[in-house]
Amino acid sequence: MILKTRLLACAALSATLAACTVGPDFERPATPGTVAEGAFVEGSDPRFAQTPLPDGWWRLFEDPALDALVTRALERNTSVREASANLRRARALVREARAGQLPSLSSSASASTNQVGTGANAGVGFEPAEPLTFDFYQLATDASYEIDLFGGIRRSVEASRGDALAAQAELDAARVSVAAEVARNYALACSSRLQSDIARESLAAQQRTLDLTQRLSAAGRGQRRDVANAELLVAQAQAQIPQFDAEQRAALFALATLTGDPPGNLDSAAAACATPPRVRIAIPVGDGAALLARRPDVRAAEARLAADTARVGVATAALYPSIQLAGSVSIGGTSPGALTESNNIGFSLGPLISWSIPIDGAARARVNAASAQADGRLAAFDGAVLTALQETEQALARLKGAIEQEAALQIAARSADEVARITRIRFRSGRDNALQLLEVERNLLAARAASGSATAARAEAEVALFRALGGGWENAPAVNEVSATRRD
Repeated sequence: MILKTRLLACAALSATLAACTVGPDFERPATPGTVAEGAFVEGSDPRFAQTPLPDGWWRLFEDPALDALVTRALERNTSVREASANLRRARALVREARAGQLPSLSSSASASTNQVGTGANAGVGFEPAEPLTFDFYQLATDASYEIDLFGGIRRSVEASRGDALAAQAELDAARVSVAAEVARNYALACSSRLQSDIARESLAAQQRTLDLTQRLSAAGRGQRRDVANAELLVAQAQAQIPQFDAEQRAALFALATLTGDPPGNLDSAAAACATPPRVRIAIPVGDGAALLARRPDVRAAEARLAADTARVGVATAALYPSIQLAGSVSIGGTSPGALTESNNIGFSLGPLISWSIPIDGAARARVNAASAQADGRLAAFDGAVLTALQETEQALARLKGAIEQEAALQIAARSADEVARITRIRFRSGRDNALQLLEVERNLLAARAASGSATAARAEAEVALFRALGGGWENAPAVNEVSATRRD
């Protein structure tokens, strides 16, 4: 009856004292600047839509080869695997922190041989003349429960949850980065193949001009200078091809590594691509509020701020006393059979109060340090918000410029091609000389190269915009985990 009364009293004490939680409660900070909630400054262009960004933005390119590469990378990329392992570790630490809210139990069993009666008064009085040897057996169970008097344990759990949310956001950030890198390198491989094809077409055209110039020179209608200029254009066209071929192979090597394969495992579909992917519809960009809710770096910064705010409470709780309820039950005797006898049972139960009185200022210094850490996290959160908005506005502006540049250079390339066609006809009829033809051919070579570069720049600018918008992690495929400690 006495034990039951004490248990009830201790439970009531625990419920009463655990109602207090010190330290600041986390509140999501307001985003800096009113623009964060509205439309983008550069988003009013009709080539952009205010509709939400879809989960798998790369599917807007309508390229099955790109879809397959991104899916494989999200499953097997080593950076994604590392971030996934970090998330599993953070979640395990949450479970560890929660364990502090539960009683701890320990059990022990011992058997020992003891000897008494070997002192200087052996044989006198009750002390035996010879040592007395006996065995002693004991079973014991200890239990303890820390009353979360000022919420230090609860704040510790909050901090670990914040760390886990940050780890989840970092995994999402890895997915965003990997998907964008796959799309960028795929576009680079296609663009390099396109530019290589343009250079080969230009080389063929320059070779035909060289042949014509050589025939006319042999017939006495030209000069050696004209032939040398034609040879110069042929050499310039030839010089571009190896560079573009090398860039294509470099992009293919990068794609293999991004998808978790050795660089030599080149993707055949990417190698055959000769037209950079592009979005044929108005690109959905949403607004600032959706961007900040989606961007993993902003979510990670907010989670770290929440975790460090909770750690201020952990440090503050250390300024106050801690109370533990401790109890133990043991049974012992000189023979194994004695362990079954109830009169050999002993127990203890009671509170244990401890308090490291903060007279040296160290505990308060830890509170100040934790508060400063939280202030730094707030600054990092504000910085992440502003950076997200900046990167998106920059990506929108650059894509608009790339689209307009590509359109202008395509017109220039078509005009240069038409001028070259007419000039060749006039040259064959003797109405234009070789210098005029070579100048036109040089302009055509430059216009075609510029048009190919503009097409590549547009594809890269589209991918950069999607990276800035921070999508691609939603509904991602499961990561192919590889264990370092288990072998199947």
